[in-house]
Amino acid sequence: MAAFKRSGKKEVPEVGTSSDIVFMFLFFFMVTTQMRQNEVKVHVTLPEASEVVKLERKDLASYINIGPPTKAYQQQYGTDARIQLNDSFKTTKDIRDFIAAERESMSEADRSFMQVAIKADQDVKMGTITDVKQELRRCSALKIMYFARKAQ
Repeated sequence: MAAFKRSGKKEVPEVGTSSDIVFMFLFFFMVTTQMRQNEVKVHVTLPEASEVVKLERKDLASYINIGPPTKAYQQQYGTDARIQLNDSFKTTKDIRDFIAAERESMSEADRSFMQVAIKADQDVKMGTITDVKQELRRCSALKIMYFARKAQ
């Protein structure tokens, strides 16, 4: 049997970079992911529904809340139903700008799948909801979903 001899100096093995790559991916997704939800400034009691469909991609939905302001905002805005777009109260005339801004924030491929979700209080007058729907039609936002609680 032959004896094994080591020739030369010992070399230090290279450090694996897979952990560095995993860290970079983790950091990238933490920076690009939106975790922020809009602050709801209106009180919404959802009406009951007989059929409920779950929203598949929430990132493609833009939310319009309609209802009376919460107690913190009643002093300033009164108790009549208000339209909330993102974090502020707006009128139906501001819906066109809201939809345009929401479309601009999406990628080109996702713009055709954009949905508008209306969360309206059960006591809101139908005229207000009709005005919102008419304005959505004017700006070609035709995929509209309504939030409701499931009938028990």
